[in-house]
Parts: sequence; C-alpha cells; structure tokens
Amino acid sequence: MNLGTPDSPATKDVRKYLREFLMDGRVIDIPLIPRFLLVNGIIAPFRAPQSAKEYAKLWEDRGSPLKFNGFDVRDMLQESLGNEYQVALGMRYQSPSIESALEELRGHNVTEIIVIPLFPQYASASTGSVSEKVNTIINTWQIIPSVTHINQFMDHPMFLQAFAENGKALMEKQTYDHVIFSYHGLPERQIKKGSVGNQCQLGACCNQLHERNRYCYRAQCFYTSRQLAERLGLKEGDYTTTFQSRLGKDPWVKPYTDVFLKELPAKGIKKVLAFSPAFISDCLETTLEVGEEFKEEFEEAGGEVWDLVPSLNTSTTWIKCLEDLVKTG
Repeated sequence: MNLGTPDSPATKDVRKYLREFLMDGRVIDIPLIPRFLLVNGIIAPFRAPQSAKEYAKLWEDRGSPLKFNGFDVRDMLQESLGNEYQVALGMRYQSPSIESALEELRGHNVTEIIVIPLFPQYASASTGSVSEKVNTIINTWQIIPSVTHINQFMDHPMFLQAFAENGKALMEKQTYDHVIFSYHGLPERQIKKGSVGNQCQLGACCNQLHERNRYCYRAQCFYTSRQLAERLGLKEGDYTTTFQSRLGKDPWVKPYTDVFLKELPAKGIKKVLAFSPAFISDCLETTLEVGEEFKEEFEEAGGEVWDLVPSLNTSTTWIKCLEDLVKTG
C-alpha cells in the first residue's frame, strides 16, 4: 500500500485527490467541521491549480512515477515470491484503491493478508491511516483471514543497503562537502500525541531509538540517517537530518530543510548530496521539491552542486527487502 496520486495532472483530478487526502483525520488532525471548511473552502480550491502544474512536470508517458513504479514493484515481487503468494497494489487515496486490492486478494481466497504500507518510518498520518483503512474494510467481511501489518522497516538491512547503493553511485562520481537526509515533515502536535509517558520532547531524546520512542517519527528518521551514514562511511558532522513539506502556521518537526540549506554556502559548504529516505518511489516531494526547488534555493544562496539520490523505485535490493518482509515480517 502506498499513499496515492491524482489520476491525472488535470486540476479537477488534483483537486479530487487533495480533498480525499486532506480530509483524512489522521492527516489534518482537527475536528471534522473545521477540517471540512479548511480543505474544501481554502486548500483544495486555491492549491489545486498550482499543484496541477507541478504534477504536469512530473508526469511521464506511463503516468505518475509513484503509481507506475508501484505496479512494477508489484509485478517484480510477484515473480520473486512465486505462485504461493498473491501480490496486490492499493493506494490510500485514489486508484488503485485499497478496497480493490483487498477484493483482489479475497477473490483468490487467501488465508492470510500481509499488509506492507510503503513508508519506512511509522507515522499516524501515513502508516496508521493505511492500517486503519485496511482494518475498517476487512472488518465488514463475513470471513476475516489472518492479517499482519508491517508498520515500519527503516531498520531493515536491505532497505538501508538499497538506499546506500544509490548514494554510493553518485559519491563515486563527485566529492561532496555535506550530505542532507531530508524527510517529510509532520506537525509537532502529531508527534506529541503518540508520545509514551511524555517521552517525546522533540529534542535530544530523538538521538536514540529504543522501545519507548520506537514509533516517534522524528526519532525513527534520525535513526535511519545514522544507519545510512554508517553504510556510506560518513562521520558525525558530515551529514544532517532535516524535514520538508511543512504546511500551515503550526510548528512542524525541525530542522527545516529549506531553512538549513540556505545557511550552508556561507559556511563554505558548496556541494551537497541530498537523500529522501522517507520515500521509496520518486514523486512530487522528491523529484520536484528536493531535486529542483531545493537545488534552486541552494544555488541562489551561493551553492554550486546539489544532487538528489534517486528513490528505491525498482531496485533489485529493494525487491529483496520486500520479499524478506513478506516471509519473515
């Protein structure tokens, strides 16, 4: 299961997608009526035309990269697993829907369903939303099979290896002054809502990952960065973890990527390699936001080189990671 994408870059389809996405109470976690007014009265009408232009830049002959990479991964995983398994792809928003994916599996009379939300780090707004939707649908079935949710895999060795392989391919061609690991952001209030016993303070507590903060999104991201840095041979100070894509006036998890990158050239850091380890497929937030918008902002601040490491897409190592998740959890 992945997040989803508009059916086309047309404004009407982008508006439809934004409405479904942002009306999810786990995404914008405010009461229903104010959320409805905000999404349908302000965000969707005014943001859709601009977002449609951005999606048009991203669109390829096969459509959205997030969708066609999803189908390719489904087919590659099916081939890797063999006839003992049935692999289906569903999107939390738009098509192919989670409902259609589950109905496909039910049609094959499966005895167990293994749900893999394609988000390496757990967050209520992504993994939690997918799991809730799956459970809601399956709970209406007369016969409920065994259901297993793989709710995070940021520590899986082959996930880390796959991203490290992509990074090393660029590092062999260019010497960089610094590496940025940029993750999708979340409002700070959502992190605090999931805190166990007031554990999360959005500070140095995120520098370690343990049982009490294992599902803290910020701590998971810092952990992912440390693990990738180790595999890339980076020392502390060679890299920074940042967060992107904030929306609205409420504070989001920090540091902010767009703010941090503008400070680097003045410190003599002119060549940067950027990773987006929260995304397993190229999409709007990687290709355009990190790859193009941040590059432009960095160069305007005096930077010289800004390279984006490709997402996992259809990496052979990534497919092996998924196969292992299916078989071992």
